[in-house]
Amino acid sequence: MLQRSIDDVVATTVDIDWSICIRDVAGREVAGRNADQSMKTASIGKLLLLVEVARQCAVGELTGTTLLRQDPELRVADSGIWQQLQVEELAVHDLCVLIASVSDNLATNALLKHVGLQRVHDLAESLGLEHTALLDYVRDHRGPDDPETLSTGSASELSLLMSQLARNELVSPTVSEQVNAWLVTNVDLSMVASVFGLDPLAHAPSDRNFVIRNKTGADPGIRADVGMIGRNAVWLNYAVIANWNASDADLRDRALSGMRNIGTILRTTIEINL
Repeated sequence: MLQRSIDDVVATTVDIDWSICIRDVAGREVAGRNADQSMKTASIGKLLLLVEVARQCAVGELTGTTLLRQDPELRVADSGIWQQLQVEELAVHDLCVLIASVSDNLATNALLKHVGLQRVHDLAESLGLEHTALLDYVRDHRGPDDPETLSTGSASELSLLMSQLARNELVSPTVSEQVNAWLVTNVDLSMVASVFGLDPLAHAPSDRNFVIRNKTGADPGIRADVGMIGRNAVWLNYAVIANWNASDADLRDRALSGMRNIGTILRTTIEINL
């Protein structure tokens, strides 16, 4: 039923490129479509930055209380709230919460400058990632010398990362637990997670007994949602990525509808197996 539903979504959105992978609690792939295809993933790549920060904190290379200042050269528009605040310094831990909760662009750039983009690349290589990478800082405009997009990824690799996080096996239990604690603050439940009826501002724990930890990405022509969703002992790990011609606004609505349809079948699958 899960695979059939995914096939139906893809078949009814032929102008959208999809990469989809669903894994069970043990990390086994149970459904998918074009799971190994490299896609543009917008802010999903910030997940790798969070993992690298957690890793450096775990081994003592960095502390969560280290204060970082706003840098005017790193300011960008769109997502985030640090740019709206009066405080000019925030601790590393607080920046990670901002990235996880509201995909804060200024926090991302400040933290990335401190940690180093090469260290994030080294992490991705150590994890065996071939299609998934954070390619650059967040920018208002991308010139000919800049990477074409902020990040890339495949649903297969990203769903595997989420399943490793769910089992506290990504890098180490300490790293996994810290990243999970950050991700549970995410307020963007507009895509796959939209059908679970959770309060986006306070969904852990939930009165519906669903727990979700996810990271999303959105840019013109891109929507991506990767996460883990479960209730009691029944969990599914997912990565759903959609790319399309950004000049066609109607395709955005169809992509979001398709993601909600996938979320509906994930919820049904979890409830059937409770």
